[in-house]
Amino acid sequence: MSKNVLIVGLTGMPGAGKSTLAESLLKKGIPVIIMGDAVREAAKRANLEMTDANLGNLMIRLRKEKGSGAIAYLVLDRIRSIIVSSPNVNAIIVDGIRNIEEMKVLGSLGAVKLLAIHGSSLVRFKHVKARARSDAPDKEDDFSERDRRELTVGISEAIALADESVSNNTLTIDQLGQQGLTIIEKWLLENRRD
Repeated sequence: MSKNVLIVGLTGMPGAGKSTLAESLLKKGIPVIIMGDAVREAAKRANLEMTDANLGNLMIRLRKEKGSGAIAYLVLDRIRSIIVSSPNVNAIIVDGIRNIEEMKVLGSLGAVKLLAIHGSSLVRFKHVKARARSDAPDKEDDFSERDRRELTVGISEAIALADESVSNNTLTIDQLGQQGLTIIEKWLLENRRD
């Protein structure tokens, strides 16, 4: 497809601030695709209730059936559509990368970079509770179980191998957005030189 478009994957444990950063970048005009939405759409097609357990089990099942990059394959057409319909777009954010294989799949469409968002367990749990989604764990034990499930799909490797990272333990939403935007702008300059 177009090697002029930079696909920026956001990774991090649940509640680290990936979606908050993605929302901030969307407000700056950078298109955002949410991997979790692809899983929720698959759950809807399968008539599954939108619970943490159901979505987590579906995510794992899809990866077992179709490989580690399965969820990334679900968003490729959306990325292609943005590239074709918006020729001036030079970056697309993909929120919710869980493993390196997903980045390899996304790399079939353009240059890719991976940005990890870090947060302590306590900070992340507070973030998850505050967003109050139907699939959000409401007890720390359930949250710890969700963390363990995320680790089984390779998220620790994605975080460790990210091109850059941001620590989100003490940042305001504006600071998180600005740090993320600064990193992406640097990558865009590098991408233009390549």
